[in-house]
Amino acid sequence: MPSDDIEFERIREKLPGFVEASRQRSAHGKVASYIPELSKMPKDALGIAIMDGNGRTASAGDCEIAFTMQSISKVFTLILALMDNGEAAVFDKVGMEPTGDNFNSMLKLELVQPGIPFNPLINAGAIAVTSLIAGSSPQEKTGRVLAFFRQLADNPSLDVDKSVYESEAATANLNRSMGYLLKDRGVLEGNVEEVLDVYFRHCSVSVTCADIARMALVLAFGGTDPITGKPLIPRRYVQIAKTFMTTCGMYNASGEFAIQVGLPAKSGVSGGILTMVPGRYGIGVVGPALNGKGNSIAGVHLMETLSREFDWSMF
Repeated sequence: MPSDDIEFERIREKLPGFVEASRQRSAHGKVASYIPELSKMPKDALGIAIMDGNGRTASAGDCEIAFTMQSISKVFTLILALMDNGEAAVFDKVGMEPTGDNFNSMLKLELVQPGIPFNPLINAGAIAVTSLIAGSSPQEKTGRVLAFFRQLADNPSLDVDKSVYESEAATANLNRSMGYLLKDRGVLEGNVEEVLDVYFRHCSVSVTCADIARMALVLAFGGTDPITGKPLIPRRYVQIAKTFMTTCGMYNASGEFAIQVGLPAKSGVSGGILTMVPGRYGIGVVGPALNGKGNSIAGVHLMETLSREFDWSMF
């Protein structure tokens, strides 16, 4: 049996036990409540799906529960904006550096020149990037985002969770403040409310662990879908996205995650984590109880366990 097959069988064998061990960590976390609809997620849930380049999946725990992408979507809207505009235009509006601030902070927009968001994975940066997505209306832009997500996930039924979208739009005063500040500074293109509507919708796309694993798999293989052989994303833009995931993808715990897990990753406040073993696996995790940095407390522990067990760190 080839070594990859042996490892995959070991993953399948060990995964249920690892999930149950990590699930205990959920007791020490809190489900996000600043978007009221997210507070309905089950605190002790934990699920994972791992997909290899042949389409085989190892899954365990509560991997069937639906959750919204939230900040995970920022990776793919960045890629779409790069495909629409090219690097120069995108990085005229957002920087390439970690902030050291909370993901929803506006502090450095005021204090640091030239006044553009530090990177595309904080809220201000993702709002600016959303304004660059091609389309003549919010409906057309959202349609293009959904079509791209559906293609990457190989799931034509992916859609916006209307309840989460409405909850997000109704409570997004801080994001609105960012949008108008960015507009005032000439960073944001177009109508602020229309841009924010697209932003709230792409954050509210409902997925499962398998969807996230499938999307991650395309990134793991440099933008080519290894199952169909079809190139979906230019390799250069995947490199950019994976670099941002490594340096900024886990909020203010990105350095710690790089040390303890050593894989590119992006989390969302619904408890999702998208990560990958480059050239091998796409991984989707959900665990709604969050730690103080806004990441799934059980999900991070599970990825630390798996990375150590199977020696996955890139470093």
